[in-house]
Amino acid sequence: MDSVKVIEIKQSVFENNDRQADLLRGELKNKGVFLLNLMSSPGSGKTTTLMSTINLLKDKVKIGVMEADIDSDVDAKTIATSGVKSIQLHTGGMCHLDAEMTRQGLEGLETGDVELAILENVGNLVCPAEFDTGAVKNAMILSVPEGEDKPLKYPLIFQVCDVVLINKIDVMPYFDFNMEKCKEYIHMRNPKAKIIPICAKTGEGVQEWADWLLNEVKVWREAK
Repeated sequence: MDSVKVIEIKQSVFENNDRQADLLRGELKNKGVFLLNLMSSPGSGKTTTLMSTINLLKDKVKIGVMEADIDSDVDAKTIATSGVKSIQLHTGGMCHLDAEMTRQGLEGLETGDVELAILENVGNLVCPAEFDTGAVKNAMILSVPEGEDKPLKYPLIFQVCDVVLINKIDVMPYFDFNMEKCKEYIHMRNPKAKIIPICAKTGEGVQEWADWLLNEVKVWREAK
């Protein structure tokens, strides 16, 4: 019986995307643009967190936001009310963005006057974590109602993130959520991950997150 040629498509796709992501990072470095990739499940509070973050940083750094969704422009319109540049990216049914899609978004954002570009990725704990977008740093939001066991169930997204924001801490009394266990599980997946408990609605903890992000932007731009 003749042998059958097997092509490892998945590996090839990821390898090519990784190359494109590295090229994009290099281009952004030359332009002095810091790209943050923000991920989470739907309903975790990404847009609310972004609004709080923008309000703290928009007078200190020039910000542009790319809102990625399968459909709708609701989030982009919300972000635009903050006064920063905002565009909507439709993924055509795909549950993630890769480096080339991110590049297209950055071109649409017109980053000539942007120092901090934020990609609010599609709400999903699996697909977005598999693709390097070309971001300088990856961040994710885990909300209290989702439970402290998510790092055990969805390891990759925690492994690739530099910082984890634990949002909606104001509702902890109403949920069976163990903060210390959550931190333990996150560090099981990623010992280097910075963990910041926040409440985007009240602003608790958001200043610490904004300070961390601003410092990362400054370090990136100064090393240009």
